[in-house]
Amino acid sequence: MPHSSIRQGYATLPPRFYARTQPTPVATPRLIALNRPLAAELGLDVGWLAGPQGLAMLAGNQVPQGMDPLATVYAGHQFGHFSPQLGDGRALLLGDVTDQHGQVHEIQLKGSGPTPYSRSGDGRAALGPVLREYLLSESMAALGIATTRALAAVETGERVYRETPLPGAIVARVARSHIRVGTFQFFAAGQDEAALRALADFAIARLYPQAAVAEQPYVALLQGVVAAQAALVARWMLVGFIHGVMNTDNMAISGETIDYGPCAFMDTYNPATVFSFIDKRGRYAYTNQPTIALWNLTRLAEALLPLLAEEDDQAIAIAQQVLAEFHPHFHTTYFAGMRAKLGLVGEDDADEALFKSLLDQMEAEKLDMTNTFRALSHAGVVRGDVPPTGLPASFGPWLAQWRARVVQQGGADHVARAHAMQQVNPCYIPRNHKVEAMIQAAIKRQDYALFEEMLRVLATPYVEQPDMEDYATPPQPDEVVPYTYCGT
Repeated sequence: MPHSSIRQGYATLPPRFYARTQPTPVATPRLIALNRPLAAELGLDVGWLAGPQGLAMLAGNQVPQGMDPLATVYAGHQFGHFSPQLGDGRALLLGDVTDQHGQVHEIQLKGSGPTPYSRSGDGRAALGPVLREYLLSESMAALGIATTRALAAVETGERVYRETPLPGAIVARVARSHIRVGTFQFFAAGQDEAALRALADFAIARLYPQAAVAEQPYVALLQGVVAAQAALVARWMLVGFIHGVMNTDNMAISGETIDYGPCAFMDTYNPATVFSFIDKRGRYAYTNQPTIALWNLTRLAEALLPLLAEEDDQAIAIAQQVLAEFHPHFHTTYFAGMRAKLGLVGEDDADEALFKSLLDQMEAEKLDMTNTFRALSHAGVVRGDVPPTGLPASFGPWLAQWRARVVQQGGADHVARAHAMQQVNPCYIPRNHKVEAMIQAAIKRQDYALFEEMLRVLATPYVEQPDMEDYATPPQPDEVVPYTYCGT
C-alpha cells in the first residue's frame, strides 16, 4: 500500500501556512497514464496505484487513512503586480515520500477541486493542460533539466467550463518542494517574522541542509536559491524553453521548473519569442528570462531581509551582495553549456563573441534552434568535409571560425567530439504543433495514441529513433501554434 509511506511534512509548520482540505470526488475517473518508473523510484507500489484503490486516490475520490491533504497559502507578483494572497486554488498536497536515494519528494494533486484559496474558481483542471504538463515535465526530466515530475494523469468523467466545456482531468505532480518565492512573500507582507523564520528553517532542512551549518544560515539559504535558479534558467535558455509566466508564485525555491502553463519550446530562433497569450508586452519573452529570474529573486531577498541581519542597512547590503552572484552563476552554466553544445573544451576569451555570432545568424536566417545545433553534432561537420544539414551557405565564415577554435584545442578525435555534442543537443523536443495535435486528439476523440508516442520519443531526446523524423521537423507555416494557455 503506497499510502503507508506517505507522511505530511508540511503539516509540521503552523496552521496559518495551509488549509486542511479534502479533494472533491469526481464522477467516473479513468487512468490516462501512470509513470511507472517514477513510482518505483519513489518506492510506491505500482500495482496498487494502477488498481482501483490507487485510481481512487489519484482522482481524489478516496483519501487513504493517515493521509492529510493540505492547500498551501502564498502570495505573488503576477506580471509585476502584487497579489497579497493567492494559494493552492486547485491543488492539494497529499504528503511526502522518500525515494530510493533517501531524498524527500512531495506528491500533489492538481485539479482536485476547490480550496479556501480558489477565489471563486472551480478548482478543476482541463484535460489539455494536464496532458501538456505531464508531457512537458517528463520531457524536461529526460533532457536533464530540474523539474517537477508527473506521477499520473486521470480523466475525471466531468466537464470543466472555460470558454467552452472541456473534459476534466487531474495530474499527480511530484516535486522536491512546492514552496515558492510567493510563499515567503505572503508572510513578509503580513510582517510575520516568526512564520518567515519557520518557513526558512523548513526550507533549509528540506532543500539546503548545508545552509544549516553555515555561519549565517539564512544568507546561505538565499545563496542556494540564487545559484539553483541561475543554473535552471541557463539550462532553459540552452534548449530554447520559454516558461511563459514567470510570476513569483510560479518560481519554486528548490530550483525546479514548476507550473507548466503557457510554456513551449522555441522552433525558429528568435529571442523575442513569447508564448503566453496575455503577455502582450513580452515581459516573459525568451530573452528576458534571466532578467525576470533575478527580479523574482530580488523579491525573495526583500522578504528575507528580517532574517539576514538585525539592522536594515546591513540586511540590504547582504541581500545585494548575494543577488550580485546571480549573473556569474548564470553565465558559468550558460557558457559551459554552449561550449558543450559546440564541442569546445576549455575556455577562450573569444568564445562569447563566437556564441553571439552564431545566435545572431540563426535569428537573421530564421533557423530552427534545435535542428541547427543538432546539425553541427556530426563528425564530418566538425571535421569540415561534410556540410551541415539545413544551414545556408552564409554560415561558411562562422563555420570556419568554429573549426579553427576546435583545432586550436588540439585533438583529432572528431567522432568522440561529435558524440559528446549529441549528448547535449537534442534531436527531439516537444514541438508546440505536435503537442497541440496530441491535445486535440485526446479532447475530440479520446485518442491517446499521440500522447503515448510522444512520451516514448521524448523519453530519449538525444537518440535518433527510426521513423520518427516527424518529431524533429519544424512546423509548416499553417501548423504554427503561436500561443498556449494556462488552462485555469
